Amino acid sequence: MVKIKLPANAQMRLSILAILVGIITGLGAWIFRLLIALSHNIAFYHTFSLSYNANLHSPESPLGAWIILSPVVGAVVVAFLVKTFAPEAKGHGVPEVIDAIYYNRSIIRPMVAAVKALASSISIGTGGAVGREGPIIQIGAAFGSTLGQIIHMKEWQRMVLVASGVGGGIAATFNTPLGGVLFAIELMLVEISARTLIPVALATASAAFVGRLFFGVSPSFDIPELAHATSTIMSPRMFLIYVIFGCILGLAAMVYSRAIYATEDLFDRIPGNYYTRHIMGMLLVGFFMYAMINQFGHYYIQGVGYATIQDILVGTLSNPALLALLFVGKLLTNALTLGSGGSGGIFSPSLFLGATLGAAFGVAVNSLFPGVTINPAHFAVIGMAAIVGAGTGAVITAIVMIFEMTRDYNVIIPLIITVSIAYGMRRFLMADSIYIYKLMLRGHFIPDSLGTNMFMLRPIEEILESSCLLPTGKGQTISEIRKKLNGKNITPYVLLTDGEQIKSVMFAVKRRFIDTKGHRHSTVRNRITNRFIIINKNDILFDVLAKLRSSHCKIALVTPDGKLERPEEVIGAISLSDIAHSSHLAKYIISSKK
Repeated sequence: MVKIKLPANAQMRLSILAILVGIITGLGAWIFRLLIALSHNIAFYHTFSLSYNANLHSPESPLGAWIILSPVVGAVVVAFLVKTFAPEAKGHGVPEVIDAIYYNRSIIRPMVAAVKALASSISIGTGGAVGREGPIIQIGAAFGSTLGQIIHMKEWQRMVLVASGVGGGIAATFNTPLGGVLFAIELMLVEISARTLIPVALATASAAFVGRLFFGVSPSFDIPELAHATSTIMSPRMFLIYVIFGCILGLAAMVYSRAIYATEDLFDRIPGNYYTRHIMGMLLVGFFMYAMINQFGHYYIQGVGYATIQDILVGTLSNPALLALLFVGKLLTNALTLGSGGSGGIFSPSLFLGATLGAAFGVAVNSLFPGVTINPAHFAVIGMAAIVGAGTGAVITAIVMIFEMTRDYNVIIPLIITVSIAYGMRRFLMADSIYIYKLMLRGHFIPDSLGTNMFMLRPIEEILESSCLLPTGKGQTISEIRKKLNGKNITPYVLLTDGEQIKSVMFAVKRRFIDTKGHRHSTVRNRITNRFIIINKNDILFDVLAKLRSSHCKIALVTPDGKLERPEEVIGAISLSDIAHSSHLAKYIISSKK
């Protein structure tokens, strides 16, 4: 890929690029919604129309019972797109973005954006029970990464553009600019500073601005009842109710996370291939969808589910038995869609699960405690935030986003209490979030917190590896060195000298000399380096790491005063690998060398 170098102030340039990412992401959100509308109208009504309001229930399809096959047809197309062009587009997308940031230098293939948009729009439009925020996040992140690959920049700057695309996707999709910034902070950024936050904030604001041009300035959901909130929600006994509610929601978030990956494992064990498994899963979704409209008059669980959430929030859907059924139905169909290989997000399903469980809990509270007259919509709003916060691990994002989506300040304190309890309960039951768990299954460690690494402020002598001197010539063999080392206290580093100066350093631990088979007559030329620096034993690790990187060296020899006149003055050696393996941020240190 050809790189373009733009001469400009680094921070100004990055900010301008972030604004561009935000604008493109906002446009991408609009185009993505049009694609969903097109696929939905074709699949359900056989009409070419771009008119579709997810907050309103879809009329019954003239296909009748044949609508069961709509998700199946979508499954075939989705499987073809994903398998042929971009396997990364499979699933809910956000784990792939996080993985790219930590394990692939924030590099995402441009093809991913196009395939994700098509596959997810078809999956959602034909009835898949998934959300649209995951695809928008991956689309925005892919554009930010591509821009960062085309234009000459450092890795951390490319990471900022990826995070800008992610935050912009959230902001444009839900009309929540603050939530977009916080989502990027809590889940994407590996550095929190003005140089990273300002571009992300500009990107989310730009994406939200573009989104409002197309979608309007209204919040995602209309909740007129919440405007009449009373002090009842802040009574002392309500605090205990919020705690209990938080525990229930934390349990639900854990069950939701486990269900997706358990279903994925189940389908992986079923004989067949990607096509047959995804067809099987979406056929079951089709049956659920048809059963809903046949029994209750609406499809309810298909697509993003915003119409069902809207019904709950305005009070037209309050039957606790039906709410419980919808909770279970959405949980199963979302797991079937993603577990069998579909493409879409988990954010909207989390809102759905929280709203149904919350409203059902609110009805139960009013029944059990006659003195409490709380509108179930309040519990639905709290439940939405709690499932999102507990499931994704983005607690502050969930609280602020739900406030932005509802614009009701009365529920802020209950939100904080319940979401925090739910997050704690989920962490108690399941350590990793729904995003990170998928990466942990791959063996990819993702730090669950950011902060000053106190380890890097320790003096170098605390993790110093000792070394030994060995006069030798470059032509000597491993077998000859073994004989000279017999009986000595062998250490990881051998300093090769000519008697007066250290000429080179050999990287090897004792077992490499002893266990080497078939290479005993190879020379040491292939195992040594003559590039090293001299450091003081009191230098801190952070400074040593910087010196090694700036000098393009992998090893440093340590002396008491940072000077070297005689080989005997060396008290030990340390390498980049030593520093990495001694730190809990080993992966970050190693990858930062790339």
